[in-house]
Amino acid sequence: QVHLAESGGGEVQAGGSLRLSCLASGGTFHSNYMGWFRQAQGKEREFVAAIERNGDTTYYAESVKGRFTISRDNAKNMVYLQMNSLKDEDTAVYYCVADPRPFGSTSYRSPYGLDFWGKGRLVTVSS
Repeated sequence: QVHLAESGGGEVQAGGSLRLSCLASGGTFHSNYMGWFRQAQGKEREFVAAIERNGDTTYYAESVKGRFTISRDNAKNMVYLQMNSLKDEDTAVYYCVADPRPFGSTSYRSPYGLDFWGKGRLVTVSS
């Protein structure tokens, strides 16, 4: 069983930056693919970014590509999401996700069936 605890986020003005962190405990961190999903009020949960086990390959939703960066530190059991040039439409609850199976490539971005989820952190972007 993997437990995920997000931190960071908060409120920022449009154009600003925030960083989300996620600490994983239990299981074997480097065995899991890691990622972030988000859910805006009244909308379905959507894929944001993912990173493969060794950190060499990353995937991004088109809406955040070039603005967000996902990274991981396997020695610290941490995954990060650096969010720059934030827009109003980035306002959402962001969830850290872990799964031993690959996800994040174009065909594997559904939130359904992924094994482990954090409780989520609210990111609010105001204009």
